[in-house]
Amino acid sequence: MFRTALRNVFAHKARLLMTVLAVMLGVAFVSGTLVFTNTISEAYQKSSAKGFDHVDVAVAPKYRESEGDTVGKSAELTQDLLDKAEQTPGAASAVGVVSGFTAIADKDGKLVGGGFQSRGGNYWGDKDARYPLASGRAPNGSGQVAIDSETAARAGYKVGDTVRLSVNGPVLTPTISAIFTTDDGNVSAGGSLALFDTATAQQLFGKKGTYDEIDVKAAAGTSQAQLKAALDKALPKDTTETTTGRQLADDQAETIADSMSGLRQGLLVFAGISLFVGTFIIANTFSMLVAQRTKELALLRAVGASRRQVTRSVLIEAFVVGTVAAVTGLVAGVGIGAGLRSLVGSLGGTVPDGPLIITTGTVGAALAVGILITMLAAWLPGRRAAKIPPVAAMSSVHAKATTKSLVLRNTIGALFSAAGIAVVLAATTMEGTDGQAPMGLGAVLLIIGVFVLTPLLSRPVIATASPVLRVFGISGKLARQNSVRNPRRTAATASALMIGLTLITGMTVMAGSLQTSIDKMAASAIKADYVVSMANGPFLSPDVEKKLAGTGYVTATSPLRNAPSRIDGKTEYLTGVKGSTIGKLTDLKVDDGAFEVGGTRVVVDGDTAERHGWKAGSDFTVSYEDGKKQQLTVAGIYEANEMMRGIMLDLGTLSPHQSNPTDMQVMVKTSDGASAATKDRLEKALGSNPAIRVQDKEDISNGIAQMFTLLLNMLYGLLAMAVLVAVLGVINTLAMSVFERSQEIGMLRAIGLDRKGTKRMVRLESLLISLFGGVLGIGLGVFFGWAAGELLGSRMATYELVLPWARMALFLLLAATVGVLAALWPARRAARLNMLAAIKSE
Repeated sequence: MFRTALRNVFAHKARLLMTVLAVMLGVAFVSGTLVFTNTISEAYQKSSAKGFDHVDVAVAPKYRESEGDTVGKSAELTQDLLDKAEQTPGAASAVGVVSGFTAIADKDGKLVGGGFQSRGGNYWGDKDARYPLASGRAPNGSGQVAIDSETAARAGYKVGDTVRLSVNGPVLTPTISAIFTTDDGNVSAGGSLALFDTATAQQLFGKKGTYDEIDVKAAAGTSQAQLKAALDKALPKDTTETTTGRQLADDQAETIADSMSGLRQGLLVFAGISLFVGTFIIANTFSMLVAQRTKELALLRAVGASRRQVTRSVLIEAFVVGTVAAVTGLVAGVGIGAGLRSLVGSLGGTVPDGPLIITTGTVGAALAVGILITMLAAWLPGRRAAKIPPVAAMSSVHAKATTKSLVLRNTIGALFSAAGIAVVLAATTMEGTDGQAPMGLGAVLLIIGVFVLTPLLSRPVIATASPVLRVFGISGKLARQNSVRNPRRTAATASALMIGLTLITGMTVMAGSLQTSIDKMAASAIKADYVVSMANGPFLSPDVEKKLAGTGYVTATSPLRNAPSRIDGKTEYLTGVKGSTIGKLTDLKVDDGAFEVGGTRVVVDGDTAERHGWKAGSDFTVSYEDGKKQQLTVAGIYEANEMMRGIMLDLGTLSPHQSNPTDMQVMVKTSDGASAATKDRLEKALGSNPAIRVQDKEDISNGIAQMFTLLLNMLYGLLAMAVLVAVLGVINTLAMSVFERSQEIGMLRAIGLDRKGTKRMVRLESLLISLFGGVLGIGLGVFFGWAAGELLGSRMATYELVLPWARMALFLLLAATVGVLAALWPARRAARLNMLAAIKSE
């Protein structure tokens, strides 16, 4: 039986090629993902570990948890603690570390580095071992700065140049006193690092006389564990906590691994979709191969082969196919991993140097996935073939499915579909994350149910195309009959395309609806002409709002400032605003009371008010972060949205209780309204700072639209793999169907069907199958998009369903294109069949 199985594999090489390709693509995606993420993770871990070479023990401030009316906060690392750490037995030296966000502009005024990776810190003394100087000398005073060598090379800076910096808003223009080298992982990843002298860094980052961390180097002969024990004795336990450099490196490695796991899981989901789609092709291929060899298998049974041996022979064929596909997929996956790494670099990202990582786990996963998927998909056709009695197989009595089996299949499909729809509808009535798991379960049940029902659905759906097919004469009639002749085969072929289009359509519906909702939110919630914020997230200095308010053409400004507090024993974040102007800058619907902010009168969003049992006129006591308490009165309750929510109170009330106030953003209204000229004036008033973003309502919406567009394009690219596998499935099914119907096609040719008619028949059949899958996929995608929107709408008041008709028409056109392209080779092959040879074939 083993030799028989091998001979069958070699005898059907061409027919099994598409199956090999389908499995190979899925395996390549899996192995490529593992190679890419392992390589990136390993490179970052090694790079970050180098950054701890100069740290034996790190002393960090201890965080005091919120309790009762006391707001939690971190202790301070003072100069006294630094001196104690340095004088501890076993300590060779101690360095006080100060760090914060620092944006560097290049010579064209554009931001260097990426977002949170744009960092600043302090250079310790005249020679900091952490940052060896490549040229120049240590920074001294507020007019000097040192920058890393990679940033200097990218921006074209050298020692003596003036550079434009921004820490929290205002532009600084120090002179570059030095260029240094560093193993900092953020710099390796494409970020930037600027270093000031310690006093300047403390001033800029709001850490006057204090440090973020104290790094202690052990004396010769003292281990990290011994130094840690000595520091634990010397330093107060209620304000400090210590960690060895080795532990910091391990923690950092774990953090990097965790961050990579999210990316890995996301990519593997799409690889799994491709493999899932591939199973339809495998099952279809083996079902057709087994059907074509029914008499051969019956003869084996007749001469003594058992059912298990027949099933085993099919599984051996699947094992050989899966092994070939897995090995070639693994090789292709290594190339994909290397290509993705290069792609990151070409898109502006920087990955630390390091070898390509191919682990035994990656090899094992590739082989296991390829072989197991193929064998599982082939098991059912093999088992079905083995159950056919030899006499029945010889006379082809088995050819048609029994009424009982079809009724059972349709009943199971209807039950799964009904259960899926019920669970999805139930999930839409839930709120937030509670409905995510039920909706996912319902979606899986519904997709399974529709797949099982697809043979039943194929006849009425394809029948609707009959009027159009009449235009093509006998070719159109034959194409329609062929496409519904074997509903199960048509269903398996169409379902592969259906799954890909379901996901693409669902995400497109969601993205379009969210974008419209955000546009409405921005238009309805904000009256301000502009919103000013840092380009990459950090907080703004209060000086930004003061500078804007001082310009003659700005009529109203208000910062939005966050501050923690304790109310009724729970932590609540307050939002400080200018009470006199906030009403001119926002347009929030008030459900109870009045939108009045000033003194001790505040406004509260509906959710917060409901949680505390407040209404207009209610009084409550707040404990600020400085420990002082105050009684506030709820003047009004407003409807929150994703942009504005929480407790709003006047800055005059909040600011006295903050030691280092910073703003999240500043809302601005101008006398001339929003225009390109006004925006340019505002940017110039802020020193043309590349780190500050000035946005009108359209800019805010466009910025969010760009994120959605980028995400969608990435998802389209990933799902293209599943669609490509589906194309292979259509090609494979048609090619094998042509072979199976060789005698029939020869007879048609003999009675007058010309080559063009034969080609047209196969193409129309392919088009019908692809459009059938496309219609099902788009229909399911719209349903899932609506359901997910209903779930999201419970948290977003402005959410409304928007159907992207143009995109859906494009997806249907894509399905038709798939059908036309997939039929090219099978149609040509059918037209070139020799009539006499085909008629004589069995």
